[in-house]
Amino acid sequence: MEWKRKSESEIKQRVFDALKTNVNYRNESILGIPGTHLDSKVFSEEISFVREAPYLSTLVQNPNHIGCHTLGDSESYFEGTHDLEREVIRICSENILCAAPDSIDGYVATGGTEANLQAIWIYRNYFIQEYQASLPEIVIVCSEDSHYSMQKAGNIFQINCILLPVEKETRKINQFAAEQILAALKENGVKYIVVVSNMMTTMFGSIDDVDLYAELMNKEGFEFRIHVDAAYGGFYAPIINESNPINFQHPKINSFTMDAHKMLQAPYGTGVFLIRKDWMKYAQTDAASYVTGADCTISGSRSGANAIAIWLIFAAYGKHEWFEKCSTLERRTTWLAKELDKRGIRYFRSPLSNIITMDAHQITPALALQFGLVPNDYKDPLWFKIVVMEHVSIEKLEGFLAELDGQVVLN
Repeated sequence: MEWKRKSESEIKQRVFDALKTNVNYRNESILGIPGTHLDSKVFSEEISFVREAPYLSTLVQNPNHIGCHTLGDSESYFEGTHDLEREVIRICSENILCAAPDSIDGYVATGGTEANLQAIWIYRNYFIQEYQASLPEIVIVCSEDSHYSMQKAGNIFQINCILLPVEKETRKINQFAAEQILAALKENGVKYIVVVSNMMTTMFGSIDDVDLYAELMNKEGFEFRIHVDAAYGGFYAPIINESNPINFQHPKINSFTMDAHKMLQAPYGTGVFLIRKDWMKYAQTDAASYVTGADCTISGSRSGANAIAIWLIFAAYGKHEWFEKCSTLERRTTWLAKELDKRGIRYFRSPLSNIITMDAHQITPALALQFGLVPNDYKDPLWFKIVVMEHVSIEKLEGFLAELDGQVVLN
């Protein structure tokens, strides 16, 4: 599928045609669906700017995107916007993550946390169903820089989450320590591992070595599957670096999380889960017999407007303009890094990343508060980060640097 920019008229035509294909609660005799349009007293569709706005119109018409629409059968009442969600999944998997055509299933989740939970749920069930694994035999393994959703998943699905230590300066997995931890896990009866590898961590923007993970797992003889948490980096790293090897062409990678409400600037509550064909079945909930195609997602019912928001962004930019936008952020971050070098400020920056994480000992608490710098730990910060998003202009960064020059810290 080709990811191309569309004109404003083409975008409106496509979305409004999709909405016409969906059920119309106002004009049709639909009696059995436990849903309807948004409350018309509060969210009127008659306001002119709503009628002209594809996203707002979708929000008001309130299509339900329950289920996974790449699998085949799904609720025919909302087929029009389901089709646009399928296009979103294909652009994410094929154009950004280099998958073969129609080789990936997926859905627009409520965020990166849900997408990570979905992956771990699937792999836990896979090990149980295919290997008769017991819960103590299954663990999640990820780096200490990983998002907290991995630990949340361990708690929800009742499997241990093991954090591997990283080197302070490089944020790479400490291989020696990892080997010792994995050997101890094997000694304690662990046989199956859900590996979560990061493509740009939340705090540092660091990228894990998938091949090292595979090497470590094979060395101890674990049965394992690799999920990539690209919640932050999925819409940035493969775009800014076309030689990035972390994609569906890598034979060991089985699934991805992407998060559209970060770099893509979609509304909050908009993530993407992607997995190779024939894996969603491990999360199939047959008890949802009243849903066409049943359900295999954590969220169940979800707003179709979130999927349309992603589709609109893809259509407004196309692949080439999205690259230009990411390139602007990368150049802006490089400028900031050079300015910090001039001042002797210690920081970590993964190559080409738009995240710079500074040594907290060189930043006063007052400066961090003034500029909304995010610490790795609010109680005892060791690092403060700057994320160069669209609103972070050179002028704002110059204001930060001027204040930085005036602060007094003990280096």
